[in-house]
Amino acid sequence: MEADNIPAQGSQSAIHYGWFIMVTGTLCLFASLGLGRFSLGVLLPSMGRDLHLSYSQMGLIGTLNFIGYLLAVLLCGRLSRRFGARRLISTALVGIGLSMLLISQATSLSLILALYLLTGIGSGLSNVPMVSLISSWFASSKRGRAAGFVAIGSGFAIILSGRLIPYLNSTREQGWRTSWLVLGALVLVVAGICALVLRNSPRERGLLPVGMTESQAGKARNLLGQPVQGRCSAIFLHCAAIYFLFGFTYVIYATFIVTTMITEKGLSEAVAGNFWSWVGLLSLVSGPVFGGLSDRFGRSPALMLVFSIQALAYLLIALDLPTFFLYLSIGCYGIVVWSVPSIMAALVGDYAGAERVATIFGFVTFIFGLGQIIGPFLAGILAETTGSFSSSFLLAAVLAGIGVILSAFLPKKNRAGEQP
Repeated sequence: MEADNIPAQGSQSAIHYGWFIMVTGTLCLFASLGLGRFSLGVLLPSMGRDLHLSYSQMGLIGTLNFIGYLLAVLLCGRLSRRFGARRLISTALVGIGLSMLLISQATSLSLILALYLLTGIGSGLSNVPMVSLISSWFASSKRGRAAGFVAIGSGFAIILSGRLIPYLNSTREQGWRTSWLVLGALVLVVAGICALVLRNSPRERGLLPVGMTESQAGKARNLLGQPVQGRCSAIFLHCAAIYFLFGFTYVIYATFIVTTMITEKGLSEAVAGNFWSWVGLLSLVSGPVFGGLSDRFGRSPALMLVFSIQALAYLLIALDLPTFFLYLSIGCYGIVVWSVPSIMAALVGDYAGAERVATIFGFVTFIFGLGQIIGPFLAGILAETTGSFSSSFLLAAVLAGIGVILSAFLPKKNRAGEQP
């Protein structure tokens, strides 16, 4: 159906199907990032013991995952245009599920690295197109909150993994293998749901994006095909630098906080897993709340607030403080953990437009991926050198502070529907 011939459907129809897209997107991120990536932090302690892995080897597993993610995001824009987001997302999720099932049977580090590389590729090929769909289905004034709701899928996965994995480890020999099997099967179920529900754009349903009027849609169509250059290019590089700092810092915490609580704070695996579940529970408010704040007050102030809270979380775990401050660190990290991806998706959508967001968001996510590659690998090396993860968390706190400064210099948010 041609864009110019979209019938003026009732706004309620767009809202209803927009909710279907948003809920399915939440399931997608639950599987692709939540199960495919953030369950690793809870799996690593038992995997490390059974396979006799060093800190640097444990960090390398996370690094290979992000290398795969990095390779994938470079191709997302092209593959989305060729095959459509729905087909790409569902196929990528199948790849994630199968690779996780195979990891459950792996006995060597090299095979785990290869398979988790494939998991990372699938995560990139499903996450970026899914986030880009939000820009297609929601107008700028609704985009931050919608992206935030999608992002909380990872929070649900953290809650699940924080409870399920320690339980399986306590009831089964090499329970981490059973965990990989269960999580991989769940990803395959989500792949089927995405294939059935997702649509590549509102036009496939004869709808306008949620929150967009006919006049705004006409302005958006007039912008199609215009090159992204000049001031826009500088903005996207600025966004990429901010996203790099987030990728570098948050992944250090996500990968090693459970290991730190067990090996340095003296907590049991079950208690540390419960802490990680609290991160997931608290994170359920992070995307919608801070995404909504960015819709109302601007992307720049929202990012500054988020990075400030993250810097505090890293600092509190790095210092030798009473147990209360461990709770506070977990709380600070949890309430903002999915905020930056939500705000960044909305920010790129504001400036790139729905038709170009997959390509541009793929670029900034590529830079974000560089941060994710460097973060866990460097953190593992620093931990082996110093005998503690404190130096790694201190580095994360400093870089989060730089994120506050860069966010302060972002251009003011345009009004809904406008382009720079």
